[in-house]
Amino acid sequence: MSNYKPTREEAFELLKEYNKSESLIKHALAVEGVMVHFAELLGEEDKEKWAVIGLVHDLDFEMYPDEHCIKTKEILTERNWPKDYIRTIMSHGWGICTDVEPVETIDKVLYTIDELTGLIAATALVRPSKSILDLKVKSVKKKWKQSSFAAGVDRSIIEKGAQMLGMDLDTVIAETIKGMQKIAEEIDLKGNL
Repeated sequence: MSNYKPTREEAFELLKEYNKSESLIKHALAVEGVMVHFAELLGEEDKEKWAVIGLVHDLDFEMYPDEHCIKTKEILTERNWPKDYIRTIMSHGWGICTDVEPVETIDKVLYTIDELTGLIAATALVRPSKSILDLKVKSVKKKWKQSSFAAGVDRSIIEKGAQMLGMDLDTVIAETIKGMQKIAEEIDLKGNL
């Protein structure tokens, strides 16, 4: 067994190899940014691992949407990625397309914030500023209640994830916003601020 550890650069190249959609790449960057923010918040030492996992979590989604997570496991296994990275990525599809339950903190964070980044991005884009930089939790919570808004976002997953993390939903939303604010320019959410 090798001690191979993928770098952020390798992960980004792999992401671009399997994804041409600008929106999917921005989503991957948003999840990466939030994963790094949570790693810092929780005092995790290996922030690059959190970043790499965030970047490639939806690696197969554009080309193999009907085999989501399953194809990613195949692709990463062929490239000798560490089993724990693969397991974490598989766990974000728990109850949707995999039976891999989020167990480690990194699993739970990915599971929780994946859908949430989409809701937050959508909320920022309908604001007058079109920016995440002035976005507040209350604005996200207001949109949260409108089931027709960002209808593809499964709010129950976010709630379940927050419970698994032992964090209150408002805190999870606030920290996810902070993580996305740090990379607002990269994910085109700086708006007109």
